[in-house]
Amino acid sequence: MSYPELNTSPRILLGPGPSDMHPRVYKALSTQMIGHLDPEFVSIMDEVKGMAQQTFKTENQLTFVVSAPGSAGMETCLVNLIEPGDEVLICQHGVFGGRMADIATRAGATVNKVEQEWGKPIDPADVKAALEKCDPKLVAIVHAETSTGVLQPLEEIGKMVRDKGSLFVVDAVTSYCGTDLRVDEWGIDAIYSGTQKCLSAPPGLSPVSFSDRAVKVLDERKTKVQSWFLDLTLVKNYWSGAKRAYHHTAPVTQIFGIREAYRLVLEEGLDARFARHQETHEHLRDGLQELGFSYLVDEEYRLPMLNSVYLPEGQDELALRKRLLNEYNIEVGGGLGTFAGKLWRIGLMGHSCDKNHVNMLLSALKDIM
Repeated sequence: MSYPELNTSPRILLGPGPSDMHPRVYKALSTQMIGHLDPEFVSIMDEVKGMAQQTFKTENQLTFVVSAPGSAGMETCLVNLIEPGDEVLICQHGVFGGRMADIATRAGATVNKVEQEWGKPIDPADVKAALEKCDPKLVAIVHAETSTGVLQPLEEIGKMVRDKGSLFVVDAVTSYCGTDLRVDEWGIDAIYSGTQKCLSAPPGLSPVSFSDRAVKVLDERKTKVQSWFLDLTLVKNYWSGAKRAYHHTAPVTQIFGIREAYRLVLEEGLDARFARHQETHEHLRDGLQELGFSYLVDEEYRLPMLNSVYLPEGQDELALRKRLLNEYNIEVGGGLGTFAGKLWRIGLMGHSCDKNHVNMLLSALKDIM
């Protein structure tokens, strides 16, 4: 059996991820391969670490990129900080808060929850009430809930968590490099993201960062981390120090890609990038509302890079998505969890966050609706 040369369709990626990549990232991915312990590669790792610190707005020394996707970043944060019998508080207002609760349970934690209706943010008053009833080692929350399009305010909750003496863990998979995020200023102790959303790098890596408080908890563990591959007591020695300790063969080419994606982010400037995402979101919002679409999330809490919208009455969401993909090469996402089959999730992430992309989508919708 013979296999043809790989040749994918030229899609316009306006779903919940991955996003389009800049030509410079594609070029970086084709860079000559070198070894994962080559001095040149070690220097590249240091550059990537520095750019991760800048984009997370942190001075945390334990800041690096996990050699696996954002879900592994979630697991890295939780399994390293949780030991069997620990009490934790998980805020759940969508699919990904539920995943954090599942991982914490598997790590042996006693899980308390603050829950909110999907499509609405977690109420700080509910967190305050929960903290009065339990003594959690950590509190975990999703900054940008990809399943609903909710942007969760963090500052007030972060202060409560720190006053309680707990660690503050944040999922920033969708928000990172697309909206304001301040790790040090907001008192975040552990944070993870992904590369395929607003960073517009290839899927498969997860930037993470841990505060000194979190590192102290890690260093004082009484039991081994349940995952060997994600055990930071081992991995951190590969990402720091004059002499790097071998842990695994890093995805060298992927690191080349994220390095160039970071360069693009910093060249544009974080504030300018955040403004571009907001302006493009508003352009999309105005066009969709003219066509009869309506938003799931109240405007105050809407993610600029992930738009969850109900279709006009009588429209078949799956049939329309298929036509967009097959006839116009435009990808948008369907609903997750309780919203499966009920709404669309339209992504405006990183290199895909472009008014021309929005105009193409709106034009296609006018043709087929």
